[in-house]
Amino acid sequence: MTTPRAGRREWTALAVLCLPLLIVSMDVSVLFFAVPHIAASLQPSATQVLWIFDIYGFVLAGLLLTMGNVADRIGRRRLLLVGAVAFAAASLLAAYATSAEALIVARAVLGLGGATLMPSTLGIVRSMFHDEAERAKAVGIWSAAMAGGVGVGPVVSGLLLEHFWWGSVFLLNIPFMALLLVIGPILLPESHNPSARVDLLSAVLSLAAILPIIHAIKGIAADGWWLTELLYAAVGLCAAVAFVVRQGRVASPMVDLRLFRHKGFGGSVAIQVIGMFGVMGNAIVITQYLQSVLGLTPLVAALWSLVPSVVVGAAAPTAAALSTHVGRPVVMGGAFIVAAAGFVGMLTARADSSVVPVLVAATFVAAGLVSVATLVTEYALGVAPAERAGSVSALVETAGEFGGALGMAVLGSVLGAVYAARVSDLLPSGLPGSVADAAAETLGQATVVADHLGGGIGQAVLDAGRTAYVDAMHVTDLVAAAVLVVGAVLAVTTLPRRAGGPSAAEPQVRLEAGSAAYGERG
Repeated sequence: MTTPRAGRREWTALAVLCLPLLIVSMDVSVLFFAVPHIAASLQPSATQVLWIFDIYGFVLAGLLLTMGNVADRIGRRRLLLVGAVAFAAASLLAAYATSAEALIVARAVLGLGGATLMPSTLGIVRSMFHDEAERAKAVGIWSAAMAGGVGVGPVVSGLLLEHFWWGSVFLLNIPFMALLLVIGPILLPESHNPSARVDLLSAVLSLAAILPIIHAIKGIAADGWWLTELLYAAVGLCAAVAFVVRQGRVASPMVDLRLFRHKGFGGSVAIQVIGMFGVMGNAIVITQYLQSVLGLTPLVAALWSLVPSVVVGAAAPTAAALSTHVGRPVVMGGAFIVAAAGFVGMLTARADSSVVPVLVAATFVAAGLVSVATLVTEYALGVAPAERAGSVSALVETAGEFGGALGMAVLGSVLGAVYAARVSDLLPSGLPGSVADAAAETLGQATVVADHLGGGIGQAVLDAGRTAYVDAMHVTDLVAAAVLVVGAVLAVTTLPRRAGGPSAAEPQVRLEAGSAAYGERG
């Protein structure tokens, strides 16, 4: 039987799908520059500032699995359009929020809208592109849009804040969502699985597992290993165990555990975690280096950080095309090595060097990790039966959220620990104990101390902080590189060469038959 090929309509529809994806990913980073403006206008407490930042990602991660299953049940296009309305409405509420509490609520609704949009877009891609090579190229474009949104967010935010008030960073979402609502019903096909069911207890357990664990990871990254964070993690792990047990017992599970019997599916989820571990770890290291070490303004730093995107835009489609000749595992393994080489290349960066070395190294990191994300997402979609595309997309994206949180926590902790140990040896003698302790906390605190002291002693504190940060960055880069090498080994050793084809045909048929059986039982 000949596999149907995609035509102009499908590729145009893919471009339409990239609109919400770009906006959802931009909203992860669009507040980077807006916080001082929001603080001046709404006067939030320190805790409220954290919630303004974090609630979007928390809700997004917590509801991805649930919304992926809702998409399979009611239709992926239908949920996408509902999500577009919710996202536009929440953007309007956020733009004109008159209190910190109102902005937090609006950001939570934005996270809900984002959770409906992301798995729906990828599920529709799965239903439109049946040919393996075309689907790989389409997912490559999807991944490039996702990565591009995160990178463009701070730049767009900075440009808007030069001319408008802070709410403009949210109003930008509305015309894109309106365009999707107009064009989507015309170009996007509807696809769903009428036999799918949404198990409410599974939805509650997924939230009870994901939210506490991500909260604990973020807390450990910020404050260290405190009892409160460990309790959050314990609650989340218990809920996760209960969630997995229930998935094996209900007629229509949110996560079809039998997918993990397919050789390579579990490995692909692990690879997604490792890939996003590197992405977010790289982000926290580079952002502070550009601003606090090299002294670039936030907007200039954001503009420079777009340089790797020029290469990244071509890396994902190139990796997808290459994988059809040598196999995804080999290309993923090679991409991990390229990214690891980029982390090693950052060892050339110094406190007094130009921006060029770190940008060249970051380009290798970004190109490698975006290629991995593209291929592993397409691999998981290729394994899954089409009627489970929404839930499988949500599972892959949830794994990415965990990987990103782990990257921030683990690499952030390494960065902080090495900085504190190194800066104590570099600070000028004779500083009061409280001043030295403050400078040893973070490079940001060292900068504040230096500004307060002024003169030669202030410059000496700043130089010590910058040198210590670069030393800590180098250690962190080596840790990240080692983790990515593990990812390369996993890719080559645990994944079969192809997600489909003769070797995978029988498991694929078995999965589709199993899905049909689920429908009969439901």
